[in-house]
Amino acid sequence: MVFIALGRRLTGESSPYSGSKISEAVMKKFLKKLSLAAILLLTGTSLSQGQGLTLKLGTLAPEGSPFDLIIRDMGDAWKTAGVKLQMYSGGVLGDEPDMVTKMRLGQIQVGVFTVVGLAKIDKGVQALSIPMLYKDYAESDYVRGKMQPLLEARLAAKGFKVLNWGEAGWVMFFGKQPILTPEDLKKVKFFVWGDDTDTMNIWKSAGYSPVPLAATDILPNLQTGLINAFDTTPISALSFQWFTSAPHMTNMRWCPLVGATIITTKAWNRLPADMKPALLKAAADAGTRFKTEIRTGEQKAIDVMKTKGLTVHEITGEQHDAWEKLFQNTYPQISGTVIPADMMTQAIQYRDEYRAKKAAK
Repeated sequence: MVFIALGRRLTGESSPYSGSKISEAVMKKFLKKLSLAAILLLTGTSLSQGQGLTLKLGTLAPEGSPFDLIIRDMGDAWKTAGVKLQMYSGGVLGDEPDMVTKMRLGQIQVGVFTVVGLAKIDKGVQALSIPMLYKDYAESDYVRGKMQPLLEARLAAKGFKVLNWGEAGWVMFFGKQPILTPEDLKKVKFFVWGDDTDTMNIWKSAGYSPVPLAATDILPNLQTGLINAFDTTPISALSFQWFTSAPHMTNMRWCPLVGATIITTKAWNRLPADMKPALLKAAADAGTRFKTEIRTGEQKAIDVMKTKGLTVHEITGEQHDAWEKLFQNTYPQISGTVIPADMMTQAIQYRDEYRAKKAAK
């Protein structure tokens, strides 16, 4: 891609900064931001109507990953309907919070985010991914179905329309060494999203060693040893190749990683009304595929990683209870900081409602 090619040229050995005291990592990050800013300026920063309508879309999903392929198929359908999606995959526009900022500035109009990015718009979305609240997809689906209308209204009030809801699978721990208990986790340095200070402070107060980073910086910092563990879904670990530097996975589903495709209401309102039904249908189809293909692909991703050196560690019932106790003990700290108290209460109530209905059967 042009971003990568330009970045490589600017950071080659012929750079005038070679051999200076400025660190290579800092220089690369600066030049990357500079080149991205230049490209965004050259390509325009708003909805264009040169050869039909064009919208810019940002996502962390690596090119060729299951997430990326679903988004690109949606883009093909949008093109047929008269709207071109110009995609920036693999985090070339920065981490999810960076892309949310670019949406607010009008530099991109569409984004595919996890709850982490969506929380930069409204923290209530994180109620869909509360640690150790959901035992299976059925519980998660029930709560999401109940809360979607409210969450969509909250996002709309802040200038964003939800095109579909999706997911990336179940979050699990990966480490350079096995992480079977909360005590094992205390011995490692693990990734947390760089600007999520509330979560970082909760971990630190419990005696853990979180390291704030952008998701795009996980792999190089695993390689340098700044971190030696992270949490993510199996498909993400495979897609980003993070597992190669942390080849031990704990088979414990500690929360579903939910996400959504959103568009700024400003861009949506400027689209011709007769196009919108086809665009919404394509987005809904993509949302369905996020649900079905990601779920069926989760075990396949684990199997692929196992052929490339991944070791999967099962946990005992006692170990599971220890993890559950750890996370549930943080609920009072999460409520009102990481997640609005009323939204967290609703999620727990709906989860309990589902379990009661299931038990009544």
